[in-house]
Amino acid sequence: MRTDFTPFNFNPANLAEAAQRLKELPWQEWVNRYTLPTLPRSLWQSLSTLAMYGAAWVGLYYTLSISYWLTLALVPLASGLLVRIFIINHDCGHGSFFKSQRANNILGFITATLTFTAYFRWRHEHALHHATSGDLKNRGVGDVWTMTVEEYLVASRGARIRYRIYRNPLVMFVLGPWWEFMIKQRFPRRGQQRREQMSVLWTNLALLVLIGSLSMWIGWKAVLMIQAPVFLISGLIGVWLFYVQHQYDGALWIRNENWDYATMCLYGSSYYKLPRILQWFTGNIGFHHIHHLSPRIPNYLLAKAHREVPLFNSVPILTLRKSLKSLRLHLWWEMEKRLVGFGEIRHLLRAQAA
Repeated sequence: MRTDFTPFNFNPANLAEAAQRLKELPWQEWVNRYTLPTLPRSLWQSLSTLAMYGAAWVGLYYTLSISYWLTLALVPLASGLLVRIFIINHDCGHGSFFKSQRANNILGFITATLTFTAYFRWRHEHALHHATSGDLKNRGVGDVWTMTVEEYLVASRGARIRYRIYRNPLVMFVLGPWWEFMIKQRFPRRGQQRREQMSVLWTNLALLVLIGSLSMWIGWKAVLMIQAPVFLISGLIGVWLFYVQHQYDGALWIRNENWDYATMCLYGSSYYKLPRILQWFTGNIGFHHIHHLSPRIPNYLLAKAHREVPLFNSVPILTLRKSLKSLRLHLWWEMEKRLVGFGEIRHLLRAQAA
């Protein structure tokens, strides 16, 4: 099967051309080659990761009696493994980790519980994110709150302050994970279906049993001294990954009438090129453009798809260094078709006030 195509430089100005060219390519056939999970690989990845996380947790406990500084030194390892566990949960939510949906749901519930996430609730909200990613008319569920420059200029002073607080890195990446996973995930959301609501309740019960048992075994202080820093680092990494995959210099947001699935997947989701060790801990989620194009590809086949299909490796590369610039981007400027920072629109605010 041929997978070649003629590369071209994409920019928002040629959006219609890009959409038309993608429609002429058999990309569905290309991605279908990688959507079949392999049972041995899925079992090995899940069992080995869970075993390593369990071993890291036990190791952290024993270091408490030696030095808490030693415990903190080992926390990044456990945190990285917890991020990898979340990626497995993420694959299960997409039905891509096993051929059996029942197996996906069982492992998904276990791995989601370890990351303090209600499996069915998160699966539903994340599916909405995939269906509406980059669509300005369908923001608000499963994504990062993003205002346009035009919306920000007409917003009230209170709304602007709330948005600036939300976009503050300390709030988003340090306090945000605690709010999202420790508090928000503990309560059913209004309007949810019964399965999503029950998922929250069953997750809360499982966490009560798990944390209660650990506290009875080693004491609640030891549990807190281990789990708090592990969650702090893993939560920060997880939120950062989710943020930078759609909030970066070169990202794409468009109105519903011009929204095209394949175009938004390839050019509205980042190819985050990470060092090999970080790629392993993050379960290849840096190949986010491919993941959005086909969520049914298991994480361990994303790199293979990227290597073998020229279309996938023709998109711009986002490096670690370049990704840090994303912290300065806050608003989508529809007129300029790019993300900008608060500083760039200061002159517009002055003109409005004059």
